[in-house]
Amino acid sequence: MKPSNTKSLESLYQRLADEEDARVCKDIPESACKVVPGNFFKILIAQFVNSIADTLSSAKLILPWLMASAGVPAFFSGLLVPIRESGSLLPQLIFAGYIRKFAKRKWFFAFGAAAQGIGALCLAWVAFSLDGFSAGLAIVSLLVVISLARGICSVASKDVLGKTIPKTRRGLVSGYSSSSAGFVTLILGIVLYLNWTQQLNNYAILLFIAAVLYFIAGVFYGTIDEQEGETDGGANAFSSAMKSASLLKTDKNFRRFVITRALMMSSGLSAPFFITLAHSSMAEASQSALGLFILVGGLASLLSAVVWGKFADRSSRKVMLTTAGLTALFCTGACVVSLMAETPSFYIMLVLYFLLAITHEGVRLGRKTYVIDLAGGNRRTDYVAVSNTAIGVLLLVWGLISAAIAQLSISLVLGLFAASAILAVFMSLKLPEAQD
Repeated sequence: MKPSNTKSLESLYQRLADEEDARVCKDIPESACKVVPGNFFKILIAQFVNSIADTLSSAKLILPWLMASAGVPAFFSGLLVPIRESGSLLPQLIFAGYIRKFAKRKWFFAFGAAAQGIGALCLAWVAFSLDGFSAGLAIVSLLVVISLARGICSVASKDVLGKTIPKTRRGLVSGYSSSSAGFVTLILGIVLYLNWTQQLNNYAILLFIAAVLYFIAGVFYGTIDEQEGETDGGANAFSSAMKSASLLKTDKNFRRFVITRALMMSSGLSAPFFITLAHSSMAEASQSALGLFILVGGLASLLSAVVWGKFADRSSRKVMLTTAGLTALFCTGACVVSLMAETPSFYIMLVLYFLLAITHEGVRLGRKTYVIDLAGGNRRTDYVAVSNTAIGVLLLVWGLISAAIAQLSISLVLGLFAASAILAVFMSLKLPEAQD
C-alpha cells in the first residue's frame, strides 16, 4: 500500500476511533499494531457485506416468507431458526481444534464465506424453481450446509479480530459494520414496502445478491494482514475439544459468562413470536409487511450498533447487563399485549419488534466483545468454540421446548423468555470486567 494511502487510512481510523494516536494498541503485539488501520477497514468492509448477506438470507424473515409463498408445510418453517443457529454453533468445538493447527486463520473465514455464497445461490434456484414439500426439504437441507459454514466463519473471525484489532476498538469495528449494513437494509425494506419490484421473483433476487456479497466478504477477509498465531493443541481435534470443554468446570469467570449468555438467548428466540403475533392480525402475508419488518430491523442496526459498540469497548459486561434488562421488559410487554387482545395490533407488535431488534444488537455486540476480551492467545479460540458449542446445544433444546409451549400459549412462552432475561441480569452482576 502506498504511503499516502496508508496515512489517509490512519487519519480516517483516528477519526472513527476517536483516538489521538491511531495506533494505540492493547493486547496485540507491536508488529500487528503497525497495520491496525488497514486491517480495521478490511474487517469492517467484510463484516459489512457479510451482515447484509445474512439479512438477505435471514432464517427469521426472508426464508419463512419464501416458504409461505411457495406453499411449504408449516413444519419446515419451525425448523429454520433452530437449524440456522444451532447448526452454526454446535460443531464449533471440533472446528476450533482443527483450526488451531494453522498459524493464520483468515482463510477459514474466506472458505466459509464462499460455502455460504454457494448455498445462497442454491437457495435462489429453489426460490425460482420449487414449491411445496420439495422446496421445504431443499431449503432446510441447504440451511444445514450454510449453518456449518457460518460456524467456521464464527470461530475464525473472532480469533482474527482478537489478533489484529486492539482492545477498546473491537466493539467499534463491529458497531460500524452493523450500522452501515443497517442503513442498506433500511433501503431494502423501503423498496419491498413500496412494492417497487412486485412483478419479479424477489426471493430469488435477494438470495442471489446475498450469494454475491458472501463471496465479496471472503475476498476482503483474505486481504487481511494477519500475524501468525499459536498452533499448540491442534494435533487431534476431538481430544483437543474435550480438553477445551473442561474450561466450563475449571474457569469460573468463563462459566459465568456462558450461563449469562444462555439466559440471554431470549432476545433471539423471542423474535419469531413477535412476528407471529403481528402476523395473526393480517389477512395474509404480504410483501409490504415483510418490507416493514426488514425496514425496522435495518433502522435498529443503523441507530444502535455504533452506540452499543462504543459502550461495549468501555464495558461489555454493562452492555450485557443493560440488554438483559431491556429484553425482559420488551418480552413482558409483548406478553401483556397478547393477553389483552386475541389479535394484537400489527403496529404495536412492529414497534416492540423494533425495540427488541435494538436490544438484540446490544446483546450480540456485548457478548462478542466480552468473550474476545476475556482471554488472549489460543485460549480465545477455546473460549469462542466452547461457549458457542454449549449455546448451540442449549439453543436447540430451549428452542424446541419453547416451540412446544408456544403451541399451547404464546403468552406463556414470552413470559418464560422474560423470566430468563431477568435471571441474566443477576448473573451479569457477577461477571468481572473484561476490559480491565
